[in-house]
Amino acid sequence: MSITETITIKESLKFSSEIPFYKPIDREVEVFRHAFKNKLPILLKGPTGTGKTRFVDYMAHQLEQPLITVSCHEETSSTDLIGRYIIKGTETIWVDGPLTTAVKEGAILYLDEIAEARPDVVVAIHSLTDHRKELYIDKLGITVKAHPDFMLVASFNPGYQKGFKELKPSTRQRFVALSFQYPTAKDETEIVAAETGLDKDTSKKLVNIANKIRNLTELGLTETVSTRLLVDAAMLINSGLPKRLSVKVAVVEPLTDDVEITQALTDLCDLMI
Repeated sequence: MSITETITIKESLKFSSEIPFYKPIDREVEVFRHAFKNKLPILLKGPTGTGKTRFVDYMAHQLEQPLITVSCHEETSSTDLIGRYIIKGTETIWVDGPLTTAVKEGAILYLDEIAEARPDVVVAIHSLTDHRKELYIDKLGITVKAHPDFMLVASFNPGYQKGFKELKPSTRQRFVALSFQYPTAKDETEIVAAETGLDKDTSKKLVNIANKIRNLTELGLTETVSTRLLVDAAMLINSGLPKRLSVKVAVVEPLTDDVEITQALTDLCDLMI
């Protein structure tokens, strides 16, 4: 996300009237509301495609709060989040980053896959995750108190990010944490159907395929079938693409580049759809 793309405050709610579909699985909505009320940061834990990002979108609408999302990667630094000096014409001016913007204006800042970011990012947010609720901007030599409506939300995938990408216990204990897993077959079928308009019978078949592949642990897949992939396949089917082809390109191909595994999964899916 570039600096110019982070200015999604207040105006974003004005033009974004459609509430994202989200089906509560447990009491996560209640927990989020209370965390926001008490100004506590939240950490969302769970595999890819289990609804973490959609949940944050949904809660931002429910609370009528602006939302800034930053997709973290290995090059994401504290400077990217806090801000930097840029040259504009003949002048050097300071431009706030997404973190500073959220702190000043009062927004929900969502750091997606925070464990992927550089260590200095975690250091930068420490003072916002305890009683201080402030951000120190070293390049300006100032400290900014967080707006009363500021909230920090972060997510990571514990199964994928083991080892050197694991969050330190000292960091994890600064957050209220919610675990996300794949929904039950019934709930996932409802989600796929509601999200895409696909009929319940075909949606159920897609969910059955996903659960079958998720249980094939011997394949050694880095990631398994997410609800997001099922939604993609359902959208393709609903738009008229043949079912088997839709499943192949939206579910099987994104999982692996191994030719033999791809063929085995394709054969399995063809039988089930």
